[in-house]
Order: sequence, then C-alpha cells, then structure tokens
Amino acid sequence: MPPTGKKPRTYDQAKIRAAVTAQFAHVAHAVSELTPEQLARPSGLGEWSVADLAAHLAWVADSLAGGLERPPAAAAELIPARWPFATAALAGRIADAARETLVGAPLPELYDRAGARLAAALAAHPGGRVLDLWIGPMTLADFLVTRTVELVVHTDDLNRATGLDIPVERQALAACTRLLADSLALKAPGGSVEVRVPPFAVVQCIEGPRHTRGTPPNVVETDPLTWIRLATGRTTWAAALDAARVRASGERADLSALLPLMS
Repeated sequence: MPPTGKKPRTYDQAKIRAAVTAQFAHVAHAVSELTPEQLARPSGLGEWSVADLAAHLAWVADSLAGGLERPPAAAAELIPARWPFATAALAGRIADAARETLVGAPLPELYDRAGARLAAALAAHPGGRVLDLWIGPMTLADFLVTRTVELVVHTDDLNRATGLDIPVERQALAACTRLLADSLALKAPGGSVEVRVPPFAVVQCIEGPRHTRGTPPNVVETDPLTWIRLATGRTTWAAALDAARVRASGERADLSALLPLMS
C-alpha cells in the first residue's frame, strides 16, 4: 500500500517480463484467427476498428523494442504510478506514430516482426536500462509494468469487441490492477477511504479523517476487471454501482469525481 510520501511499489522484474511476453503472445495468436468481419467491427474506442486496435497492440511491442535501440537517458524520472497522467497528453501523437510505423503490412506479419524484435531487445538489456521516452525517462523494468496496462486493457477491449475470450496472464492482471490503484492514491492523496481490489491491491486515498484500526468507515471494494474498466473509462461509477460490481460504504466512498484515471 504505497500512499503519497512512501516508497513506490516494487515489482518482480522476471515475472513482469514473462507476463508481458506471454500476454503479447496470447493477443498475437487471437489476432491471427480474426475474420475480416471481426476486424472490421468497431472497437468501442472512438473511430478505431478492431483491426486498428490490433495494430496498435503490435505497435506497443514494436515501439518498446525501438526505445531500447535508442541511446539511453541519463537517469529515470518517472515511476509507473505516474505514467497514466504523463501519457494522457500524448494520445494523439502515439496514435499517429503507430499508424506511420505499422502501415502497409498484414497483421500476422506485424505481430511476427514486433514479437521477434521485442524478444531480442529484452534479451539484450537489463531492467535498469533507462529509456528516453516522450513521457519522460523510465527504467525498462518500470516501463514494462506500464505495458501490462496496455496489454490487459486492450485484451479486454478486443474480447468485448469480438466476442473472443483471450486469456489474461495473472501477473499482468495483478500489475495492471496495482499500478492503477497506486495512481488513484497519487491523484487523491489521503487516508479517509480504503479502496480494495482483492486479491491484488489495497490503497488509501482522499483527504479527511485517517483510519488507523478496525474496519475503515469508508470502503470501496471491487474486482480487478471492474476496477480496470473504471480506471480507464470503459465503464462509469454509476453503471458499476447499478450492476453491483462495486460495493461502497461510508459518506466519502464515492470515486466518481476521480475516475477515469486515464482513457
């Protein structure tokens, strides 16, 4: 539980690498079997089709490899929990870069190329390597944690748009859940509300009387997938409450003004 002022959460580098690699492989396999009709469907993300979304995920891997091929930055400045806020202003630039990088090749070829390039780049660089990114310098280990958010969130997007059931790696789901929970604690520092996302995360947030023992007076609890959808704007606070996907008790246990954290 890393509220503001405490040491940032740490992640097992080997597990995160394995989770990112495995989740990308799950997506690549699923995308290779999509029909033209499925690829043409709306993704639910603005004007993107399913094909656009799938191509973006290939770019996620390809761009990480590209970042490792550039000269490193001098020192890391950005931690995973601050990444959602740093990336928000760059959505258009990222989309443009993805289109320019991936134009003109069929999806299976894009995924084969990106997967091979990513595997080679990860094998060549340690977690302490500092990437010079548009959002700011980050270590490879920390940036890989943010890749679990991209992969888990967009795997869910693909599943909802196509009716597929692409599996999600447990370690990727855990890291994604924890990063977004920590981002909430940074956005609304305090100790008056406890947000529980079992079995992966518990954070305290929002200014007010701080809870010290016993059952907190203000508690929000939900499952990881609902939390991720809330934090990324895939569902609303009101809709999650109405569907009984969120349990909120206490006069301060209303996160509607704080969500989404990113979209």
